[in-house]
Amino acid sequence: QVQLVESGGGLVQPGGSLRLSCVASGSTFSLYVMRWYRQAPGKERELVALISRGGDSTTYADSVKGRFTIDRDNAKNTVYLQMNSLKPEDTAVYYCNGLDWTGRDYWGQGTQVTVSS
Repeated sequence: QVQLVESGGGLVQPGGSLRLSCVASGSTFSLYVMRWYRQAPGKERELVALISRGGDSTTYADSVKGRFTIDRDNAKNTVYLQMNSLKPEDTAVYYCNGLDWTGRDYWGQGTQVTVSS
């Protein structure tokens, strides 16, 4: 099974940018569909972005389209989330998720993103 570790969160001003990283270990990274989720206080966890195993297909939540970009480097076992034009409503804990070929989910521990002036 895969282990996932996120990094790159922090405090940023509105309009700023952050790049999240998620490093995978323990399994063949290229076999997993990778997703970024987020959960704000008092809200349900929501899917932010998804990338296919080969990186040729991506999907985004409407709320982040045009601002966030997901990509992956299978040689480095890493998936990224580039977040631009950040808004206060993007404040949340961001989680990396791996979906294997059996439909099983694997989760990282999360990284806090706070957008505030």
